[in-house]
Formats: sequence, structure tokens, C-alpha cells
Amino acid sequence: MEENKQNMNNKGGPWWKDGVQVFTQVSVWIVVPILVALFVGKSLDAHFGTKPKIFLLLAGLGFIFSCYGIIRVIKKYLKEIEDLSTPPKKDN
Repeated sequence: MEENKQNMNNKGGPWWKDGVQVFTQVSVWIVVPILVALFVGKSLDAHFGTKPKIFLLLAGLGFIFSCYGIIRVIKKYLKEIEDLSTPPKKDN
């Protein structure tokens, strides 16, 4: 019973919960924008007859969008870690 209490973090979940959340969010930011850009780019190229141009443009934009999202997620979690590691200020 005491081990279970030690394995819980401050939010009431298991010790690995925060790591899985960060991994999931970063993975989604990698996969979703790039896949959407690739599928839309291929279909637009087929529709307009501009074989690789729109596909490559949207793939690049999807990559940039993915980088932005990953940086945003990492900054958020670094701030949370920083807030947890700093001791609370006293009002004296």
C-alpha cells in the first residue's frame, strides 16, 4: 500500500502518466499535420494536374506546422516542470 502512494505523483496518477501524455501529444503533432498535408496534397495534385508541386508544398507546410506544435508542447511541459521544482515563496 505504501509503495502505491510513492508511485503516485502530485496529480493523483501513476508516475509514468506525465511521460505518456507528453509522448502522445508530440506524436500526434508529428503524425497528423504531415499525413493531412500529404493526402490533401496528393488529391489536389491529381485534381489540378500539377503532379509534385502542391504535394511538396503542403508536405513542407505540414512539417513546419508539426515543428511549431512540438515546440509549443515542450515549452508547456518545461514550464510545468520548472513550476514544480521551484519552492513556493513565503509572504513574510
